[in-house]
Amino acid sequence: MNRPLAEFPVLIAQSGPLDGQRWAIEKDIHIGRDQDCSIVIPDRQVSRFHARIAITHEGIILEDLGSKNGTFCNGEQIDGPIILKDGDIIQISLIQYFYYLSSDATLPLDQQIPLIDTSKKIKNPSITLDVKSRRVWVGENELIPPLSAPQFRLLQLLYEQEGKVVSRSELVTTIWGNDRALGVSEQALDALIRRLRERLNVLAPESQFLITVRGHGVRLENN
Repeated sequence: MNRPLAEFPVLIAQSGPLDGQRWAIEKDIHIGRDQDCSIVIPDRQVSRFHARIAITHEGIILEDLGSKNGTFCNGEQIDGPIILKDGDIIQISLIQYFYYLSSDATLPLDQQIPLIDTSKKIKNPSITLDVKSRRVWVGENELIPPLSAPQFRLLQLLYEQEGKVVSRSELVTTIWGNDRALGVSEQALDALIRRLRERLNVLAPESQFLITVRGHGVRLENN
C-alpha cells in the first residue's frame, strides 16, 4: 500500500528560480543543473550534479557532491553528509533556497514559509546590522540564512566605517586574523566580497552596497 504524501518529509523551494515548488522526499533526490537530476536548477552557478538528499537509517541526509560553489545548511557550508532537522534551510550555491519539513512537522503545507518576503523589497533599502545577535536586515527583510562568519566580519567592518574606503590589507587582517593574513590570496578576498554582494542582492537586486575602489579597497554605500 502506498503511503500518503503527508507522511513523507517535504522540500519547499524559496527565493530562487524554483520558488514555491514542493517535493515529497519519497526516495533519494539529486539537485543540480543536469536534466537528469530530480530537481533541476537552470543556473550556471549550480553544478551539473550539485547535491543529494538521501534516505538513510539515521534519517534524511544532505550531502554536497563536490560542487564548485558549495551547499549550505542554515548558513554554514557543509563538508560532509549531515542529518537534516525540521526547519532547516538548505542553500544551493547562492541561487536557490529550500525549506525542509520533516514528516512529523506540524506546520500545514499550505502555510507560507517566512523565508524571504519578496513583496517587501523596496527600491533603495538600507542595511541594518545587529552585532550582538549577528543578524542582518536589508530594508525590512532579514537575511536568512545568516551570513557565514567571514561574510559577517567583512560586512561589520565596512558597516562600522560606512562611506569610507577600507584597504584590502585591513579587510584581510580583520577577517582572517594576523596569523593567517599572509596566506590569504587576492582571489580569496575577491571571492568573499563577491559572495557577500550576491547575498545582499537577493533582497536588493537593484542596489550596489559594496563598491570596489580599484587600487585602494572597498567601501559600503548604505542608502
